[in-house]
Amino acid sequence: MIDTTLRKAVALLESGDPASAVRLTEILVGQARPDHLALATRARALKLLHRPLEALELSRRAADLYPDSPVSWHNLAAALDDLGRHDDARTAIDRGMALGLDGAESWGVRARVLMACGDHVGAESAYVEARKRALADPRLTAEYANYVWMLRGDAQLGLSAMDTCFNAGGDPGACLLTKVDILKAAGHPGEADALLVQAADALDRDVNVQLAAAHAAILAGDLSTAQAQLDAARAVSPRSGAVLNQSAILHLAAGRPEAALAAAREGLARSPYDQSLLGWAATAARACGDPLSAVLNDHEGLVRAQTLQTPAGWTDLKAFLADLASALTALHVYERQPINQSVRGGLQTLQNLSGSPDPVIAALFEALDAPIRNYMSGLGPGDDPHRARVTGDYRIQGAWSVRLKPGGFHTDHFHPQGWISSAFYVETPEQALDRETREGWIRFSRPPIPTSPPLDAEHHVRPAPGRLVLFPSYMWHGTVPFTTDETRMTVAFDLVPA
Repeated sequence: MIDTTLRKAVALLESGDPASAVRLTEILVGQARPDHLALATRARALKLLHRPLEALELSRRAADLYPDSPVSWHNLAAALDDLGRHDDARTAIDRGMALGLDGAESWGVRARVLMACGDHVGAESAYVEARKRALADPRLTAEYANYVWMLRGDAQLGLSAMDTCFNAGGDPGACLLTKVDILKAAGHPGEADALLVQAADALDRDVNVQLAAAHAAILAGDLSTAQAQLDAARAVSPRSGAVLNQSAILHLAAGRPEAALAAAREGLARSPYDQSLLGWAATAARACGDPLSAVLNDHEGLVRAQTLQTPAGWTDLKAFLADLASALTALHVYERQPINQSVRGGLQTLQNLSGSPDPVIAALFEALDAPIRNYMSGLGPGDDPHRARVTGDYRIQGAWSVRLKPGGFHTDHFHPQGWISSAFYVETPEQALDRETREGWIRFSRPPIPTSPPLDAEHHVRPAPGRLVLFPSYMWHGTVPFTTDETRMTVAFDLVPA
């Protein structure tokens, strides 16, 4: 009976139904000594349902019950790494490897853990070992390519790695799209666009490639080519949310905001909390004067700035921010910004900071709890897509730091995995902030494509050291570039309902 139930649970998980797998495994893991696979299956399902703390508890239990199992230590290390508890994750993956772990996934976990712990020589070596065992894995190779690019600006090594992956049988579309991102990050947009055109011609059944080509054509102002690429994607996947999303974008660029809103609404009918569809719906509603704009673009009600209270152990906020700046500066070891991210002219950390053992960073996240709860309670009741998700509790989905150099900025973007997003200011370019052009300010609701009619930002917030800005993850936000000889350091994180 147990074997039959477990097989059903595994099948449900593999078919994309983690919720049913969780329900089915509840009895199995309730036994005094549950089967190892039952614990692992339920933990994996919980991770897919964005319940990482429960998944961690099961992974710890498996390691306690089966301490000689290498797999139990791999799962525990991965669960700890997801939560930013990198030192503990390193202990777990080392234990598993001492017991014989040698697969690509385990080496990948080890690479990410060592990177987060600051051992970049060891991390790169681990990535090399991981790739030896999975040359055709485009996700792993893209992760490695991004890492070596950020670490020392080696675009050629990343491009070569993607070619190796492709030649080993890796998914052509995934390999080519990563190469496009590398070329753009390295300052070769012409080569990137040419490669994307070639990919779109050769891979006319690859929806992701067609949508990427359509978006690039929109940015270039070539709407007829964009329509052709979108039509090709729709022919393959007519009901795809991604296709509807790109359709809304194209309608906005072509001056058809009503059609854009209709496409976004069609997607939202199936995925009501899709942050990209919400962002484009907000833009389309604004462009055509639909009442939905007042709901989704409610900057006064949905964007809030608060000043952090001084954490215990520091005499004042200025002293705390000085210590926090020192702790974060030690983590900004990379030479380049990540590929396919919003940062321009700056650096970004890769590890999840929310579980950092550094006492200063830990104090930050402890102090952030009160303003986060103030924000949630201050939203008030409502059935709009932002307020409707309020449960009274939250979980940090990810946390990172960005350090912008003179001339740096964030392109206008949204956060697809979040519900509430943030900017906490540690250091700000004071001379730039006082300029009439609002250099260095965070702006909201300026879409990242040329629209017809043109739409500029509707709301700005002036940064200040110790200021926390919280806002919906779907809301377009970016940074006005600053030109003074100063830097700007922030911590950002995404929250999801708990």
